[in-house]
Amino acid sequence: MNNENIKKIVEDLIATFLYSGQVALDLRNKGLKKKIKSDKTPVSNGDIEVNDILTNKIKTLTPELPIVSEESSENKEKKNLNDFWLIDPIDGTYDYINNLDEFTINAGLILKNQPAAGLIFAPAKKRMFYSYGLNNSYEVVGENKVKLECSKNFNKDLIKFVSYSNNIKPEIKSIHKKLNVKEFIKMKSSLKFCVIAAGEYDGYVAEPRAYEWDIAAGHAILEHAGGVITDFNNRKIKYGKKDFKNPSLILKRNSI
Repeated sequence: MNNENIKKIVEDLIATFLYSGQVALDLRNKGLKKKIKSDKTPVSNGDIEVNDILTNKIKTLTPELPIVSEESSENKEKKNLNDFWLIDPIDGTYDYINNLDEFTINAGLILKNQPAAGLIFAPAKKRMFYSYGLNNSYEVVGENKVKLECSKNFNKDLIKFVSYSNNIKPEIKSIHKKLNVKEFIKMKSSLKFCVIAAGEYDGYVAEPRAYEWDIAAGHAILEHAGGVITDFNNRKIKYGKKDFKNPSLILKRNSI
């Protein structure tokens, strides 16, 4: 699959993402049906509906590629996955079901166990991001696309990170100190990757947590905007791992 193929697939998916975001908001306005999954996390009919919309469209565009979604058991037992899709139909379900606005809709294309493309839509914030290769990361703004070049206008004297919690652990505090982080703000969902790609924040640090479908699309968008994504030992993140569990993460919008 070459870059032109990937670009066409991603651009063909944008309308589907915008539509599924509106469906998610409409369902929330009507009142969601919620339940707790076996892993003690919430799920709603909105998660399932968005999952169905995305998977059906992606299957028509790339029928040869397996889809691994948070909200489906399909393909999760497959071994040696190299080329496949990772989908998180609603990342930040807590925000979604509680009428907050940081939840996102996500799909990442993995080729040779690395992110080749990503799409993230934050419906309540009306922010749509996508990428299809190095130097091809964008945000849709009105009728236009704005290229994301996250190393621009970096201020080394005021480094601002995002965090998934206000109470950060000592190991993360230590990394913040090494990177000269001056302040951080709590932010949920994969929107973290997007605001770093857009140069609004400078990075993010997390110990091993969550799953590959939580980060694949954001990884593509940030890396294709010029950002750096590694684990705590400066190793690249590989996808298609056993159980799809994430390692530690350090996101930076340049090589600070």
